[in-house]
Amino acid sequence: MISWEDFEKIDLRVGTILEAQQFEKALKPAYQLLIDFGGLGIKKSSAQITNLYQCEVLIGLQVVAVLNFPPKQIANFISECLVLGVYNANQEIVLLHPGMPVSNGDKIG
Repeated sequence: MISWEDFEKIDLRVGTILEAQQFEKALKPAYQLLIDFGGLGIKKSSAQITNLYQCEVLIGLQVVAVLNFPPKQIANFISECLVLGVYNANQEIVLLHPGMPVSNGDKIG
């Protein structure tokens, strides 16, 4: 069990994917994403979501991400946030996103 204070430490925000491209140097199939979090800036992320999503479908999609993990180097790429998803029965990632449009940078709570 975690406390409410522990949960509040996680900075969960909504952002809109601006760019998505194949991440050729990743060990597992992945995309490199560029995500707009409004006043919090534009962040990069690596996401292993190639089974269910094509790059062109991702552009303009709002997603939920954790913003306060330290940057992580993956091959030659620095991932600045963690995009969240649900593992389905086939262990494929289904992205979490709001049910209606919200402002980039809005906090999840």
